[in-house]
Amino acid sequence: MKDVGYAVLGTENFETSLKESATGMVALALVPQPGANYVEISEEFYKRLEQIKKEVPKDIILNIALDNTVFVKNSISEVKETLFISIVLVVLIIYLFFRDWVIALRPLLDIPVSLIGAFFIMYIFGFTINVLTLLAIVLATGLVVDDGIVVTENIFKKLELGMPKMQAAREGSEEIFFAVMSTSITLAIVFLPIVFMQGFVGSLFKEFGIVVAGAVLISAFVSLTLTPVLNVWLGKKVHKNSWFYDKTEPFFKGLDDGYKDMLGSFMKIRWVSFLIVSVCFVLIYFVGKSLQSELAPMEDRGAFRVSLTAPEGTSYTAMQSYVDRVTQFVMDSVPEQRIALSVTSPGFIGSGAANTAFMRIRLKEKNDRVKSQDEVAQYLGKNFSKFNLGKAFVIQEQTISVGSAKFGQPVQFVIKNFNFEKLQAVIPKFMEEVSKSPVLIGSDVNLKFNKPEVEVIIDKEKATSLGVSVQDIAQTLQFSMSGRRFGYFLKDGKQYQIIGQTSYDERNKPEDLKNLFVRSNSGKLISLDNLITIEELAKPPQRYHYDRYKSATISSGLGTGKTVGDGINEMECIAKDVLDESFTTSLAGSSRDFAESSSNTMFALILALVLIYLVLAAQFESFIDPFIIMITVPLALAGALLSLWIFGQTLNIFSQIGMIMLIGLVTKMEF
Repeated sequence: MKDVGYAVLGTENFETSLKESATGMVALALVPQPGANYVEISEEFYKRLEQIKKEVPKDIILNIALDNTVFVKNSISEVKETLFISIVLVVLIIYLFFRDWVIALRPLLDIPVSLIGAFFIMYIFGFTINVLTLLAIVLATGLVVDDGIVVTENIFKKLELGMPKMQAAREGSEEIFFAVMSTSITLAIVFLPIVFMQGFVGSLFKEFGIVVAGAVLISAFVSLTLTPVLNVWLGKKVHKNSWFYDKTEPFFKGLDDGYKDMLGSFMKIRWVSFLIVSVCFVLIYFVGKSLQSELAPMEDRGAFRVSLTAPEGTSYTAMQSYVDRVTQFVMDSVPEQRIALSVTSPGFIGSGAANTAFMRIRLKEKNDRVKSQDEVAQYLGKNFSKFNLGKAFVIQEQTISVGSAKFGQPVQFVIKNFNFEKLQAVIPKFMEEVSKSPVLIGSDVNLKFNKPEVEVIIDKEKATSLGVSVQDIAQTLQFSMSGRRFGYFLKDGKQYQIIGQTSYDERNKPEDLKNLFVRSNSGKLISLDNLITIEELAKPPQRYHYDRYKSATISSGLGTGKTVGDGINEMECIAKDVLDESFTTSLAGSSRDFAESSSNTMFALILALVLIYLVLAAQFESFIDPFIIMITVPLALAGALLSLWIFGQTLNIFSQIGMIMLIGLVTKMEF
């Protein structure tokens, strides 16, 4: 054996490497099963990790490169904190208006009952405690108190007139019964369209909509049953105002009088209301048009991904050198980085081509760094161009994403055509225009035409005359070049593969194929140089199809201050100038998610307006009266859009859902 080769114990694949901060490593990924509780798995993992650390040799360092459950835990912790703050604020605000601690503390009994009912709804539907359901609970905290305040205020008014508390509770509840039921049903019906939204956005917000709507309906039941009882049991036999009430009453009386005077003055010029509504419609159009749009605001998670690609045909050794240089640059120039994980030629995902690699950069905690995640990403994106061996793109993981979209660039634009030659001809022109755009940075296309290939042409007549078949030649090439498994062997009770191939120095160049020998049917060794000719070609490494069309996907990052909506608009403008009528376009990845969410939420917004009108029409038994209430919706929407514009926010899935909720709140308050 030693005369013709050698055997070593080594890795299965010598052309894939993992490094953490330029140090070789072995990676272990823990992937939960669908439906599993990520937080529980994470907690159990850390318990076992501490035990493993006690058993491994001291020269082996165990570290956590990436833990996505940290973001889940932080989000849940922040939501819990917000829930506590909201309850405290509710109590304080009620006290400031009623100026009675007994009434102010009463929501501490109402809120838990309503929220426990909301958790029971989650249990019935099989929902989990997650960020969206907890967000619904936080919003429901204010909503469930609303009905109770209305009932309590009506009872309180009768107590001030000297009515006995039992009678005040009964009559006050009866008077307000229709208003409470009407407003609660109106608010709950707003969330019905959210429940039936399609796509991944619908699956995300289905739990949110059901929990909020359920909490609102439960709060109506609580306010009409538990609230009057609490007012009787906690109220004093004889109503008496506190000293704080007497001291502050002039202020509130002044508010009432000021409102009456303002309302009386406005009624004299009520024609101005038509002008105000018209102005609001104008604001909605122009401000809404000027707002940037995206799927969700980018969250600073202290981690992002870098995708590295070198020209086709780049060797593994050259690619590893390129990755090491980029990694060293990150370690030297980014003091905020904590871990720089690099994977060269990742054979466990994708194509595993030698000219590909990726990095996961993890930053220090927010309190321990000056720059934000976006600032660090923008800095690296600008400086990676110094390394001219390949392209490096910084990819910040989207706050909301599904599937492989989280690993891709934010803008992914698909060009489609039945004619592959036309597609090949237009891509250079399209990419040239993309490179000129200030909106799009770090652009690339998946369909390339520069992969070097070696075409082996067999002289069949000569091979046959020498007693060599095509199969013999193919097997010789396969055994020499492919790293084929020949069998297994046992060592120390463990099974290992036997993988054979020629040494790297003898298979590094296309000409090395001619140095191989094949055995003829007569037993003679014949050099392949006598049987084959070699042609070097450049072809696409892969061909792509989308909706049965031949396609190419242009991926791009975004310039500073730009959003996915800006990037899609820029791509569509370029497409109008470059592509002819035979081409069609589509969106992929995060861009498709954004377009899908925008259309779904717009449909939900329109459907919410229709449903509210129908509910109001049924309650008032009139098709005219609901317009009086709904005419205030444009005023609220104009205020919401204006607020987004003033504070530099975007139109995204959260702000759009907020507007849907705003419609319900506005129509509820009009009662």
